[in-house]
Amino acid sequence: MKRIIVPTFTFLIGLLLWSADASAFCGFYVGKADTKLFNKASEVAIVRHDNKTVITMANDFKGDVKEFALVVPVPTVLEKEQIHIGDPAVLKHLADYSAPRLVEYFDENPCRRYPSEERSMDALKSMAPASVGKAERQRALGVTVEAQYTVGEYDILILSARESHGLETWLTENGYRIPNGASSVLHSYLKQGMKFFVAKVNLEEQSKLGFTHLRPLQIAFESPKFMLPIRLGTVNADGAQELFIYFLTKQGRVETTNYRTVRLPEAQEIPLYVKDKFGDFYRDLFSQQVKRESERGVFLEYAWDMNWCDPCAANPLSAEELRGLGVFWQDQNGRMGKGIPMAQNVFLTRLHVRYDASHFPEDLIFQETSNRSNFQARYILRHPWTGTDECPAATAYRQQLRERYEREAQTLANLTGWNIGEIRKTMNITSLPIDEEKKWYQRLWNN
Repeated sequence: MKRIIVPTFTFLIGLLLWSADASAFCGFYVGKADTKLFNKASEVAIVRHDNKTVITMANDFKGDVKEFALVVPVPTVLEKEQIHIGDPAVLKHLADYSAPRLVEYFDENPCRRYPSEERSMDALKSMAPASVGKAERQRALGVTVEAQYTVGEYDILILSARESHGLETWLTENGYRIPNGASSVLHSYLKQGMKFFVAKVNLEEQSKLGFTHLRPLQIAFESPKFMLPIRLGTVNADGAQELFIYFLTKQGRVETTNYRTVRLPEAQEIPLYVKDKFGDFYRDLFSQQVKRESERGVFLEYAWDMNWCDPCAANPLSAEELRGLGVFWQDQNGRMGKGIPMAQNVFLTRLHVRYDASHFPEDLIFQETSNRSNFQARYILRHPWTGTDECPAATAYRQQLRERYEREAQTLANLTGWNIGEIRKTMNITSLPIDEEKKWYQRLWNN
């Protein structure tokens, strides 16, 4: 029996003045929060312009590939030319480029501040079996095999059906183990006139190609519907699923219309010791945000024009990589004419959602907006100045550092739910004598 695996997607100024807010995007990039931090995490890249859509799907299947089967509701019958194999390296590059990130700032000597510098900082704030069965049985069940292809290492069927029970029976009779509760979900898609993209691994073709992992599948179609069907992924899910969606659009940021799109906390200053446990920090931060939104939020992790980044967790994708993901409005050679390089007219939105059937009873519906403002889930380490110069500004700086570290401890506790007492103990900031502060700052710097 084939297990139907519905992946998660079916179914994220180097010098800072001591008194300034850390609102500039400049800094030294020191780490990112990888998608691998989360269990049961799947990734989907969606290229969308007008009604044309290209979806690249990376699943999180673990196990014998003979057991793999993918069922995806699609709005139309797909031709073979609309189905491709994606490059996992490009998806990884996209994930790395848009990942939540950790940056470092270094306080300058407060005795060397100049009014012009202060003004500058203020400005910066601003799958079917080999045999498809007898035609008579298909007709009796109301199932039609609209098309069948072999693409790369996958055997693919496009199915339509008159009613969900017949489709469920056909899948079961053809070796697919249908999870309890699938019938009602299948019925809702059939009422919308949707077809079903079914893929399984062709072991012989996979052996010929020499691949040991499942490469992403990519489909292209034209439809006014801008949505992602996630409900099938909740039918046989063991707990909540993690979904990372990367949108590549021409106009601007993408948002959900039937769930709340939430900006994650960003530009938060956190204690220096978090540098060695940024993965734990971000995982717990995200869980806290999910709870605060009553487990029904869709979270914005990144929104930026593909031409640049600041700070960069990875370089922007090349024109060739963007074409590989299906960006079809770019010039074929990445040129404007006469050899002049063309800017990448691509806006990237990264959304992250943790979902289950009880909190996400509807599929995700999206809209593209004209909002091209930049956003990134960015978290800041601020190293203290440890010099010995004396001036009124240095005296004020040292006095305010104690308060700053207390604020960082409170921020860390609020973001993650970590115990504030343990944070203070780790930072060693409790009952710090004034005359010992310089020595403590120096020890902190050395560590």
